[in-house]
Amino acid sequence: MMTNRLVLALGLAALTGCSAVKAHLTRPDYEQVDQQRVKRLVVVTQPLPDGKQALGELWSLFTRQYVNQNRDFLVKENLARPEPADSASIKALCTEGIEGVLWLEPQASSTRYGAAVATRARLLRCVDGEEVWSAEAAGDWHGHDPKFLQRKMQFVEQFGREVDLYVVPSLKLLQATLSTLPNPRLNDQDIEEKIELGE
Repeated sequence: MMTNRLVLALGLAALTGCSAVKAHLTRPDYEQVDQQRVKRLVVVTQPLPDGKQALGELWSLFTRQYVNQNRDFLVKENLARPEPADSASIKALCTEGIEGVLWLEPQASSTRYGAAVATRARLLRCVDGEEVWSAEAAGDWHGHDPKFLQRKMQFVEQFGREVDLYVVPSLKLLQATLSTLPNPRLNDQDIEEKIELGE
């Protein structure tokens, strides 16, 4: 099913030249309900993109770094798991101090010069498993881009050559997707904690 969505989304993108993000939605009651109580997150990429553990770990790590640097959430942990997720496995991520799960459901396949990538991303609150935010995105990019050279070299060194052509497409997709996340409202204690995460 996700493969069909990937093909359809890539086809639409090619025809329209539009953004990688096809749809995103934040709960209409976000400011009243979740903005002050879903701040501390765990990121999970599940199942693995193209069946590659290293690529799943790259997706989760980059997501953690991007959200901590560009959104007001406090991402505490990042994981990558091969098996398809269900409500029980997602709920199990809600350990003490975690208020939400940022779940990436990826699709990826190598192309001649890069990779076609897609994701359904969801932010689920731990208290009841309800969806706070979601987005769907897809794109097909070249594996080399001078703007991403330094980050690519870091990730290839960390995760190995098998991620080489996937790095740039993955980063472009995830940046576009995660930029649609809402921002929680932080109090002074939260701000101090966030500063410590960046150190």
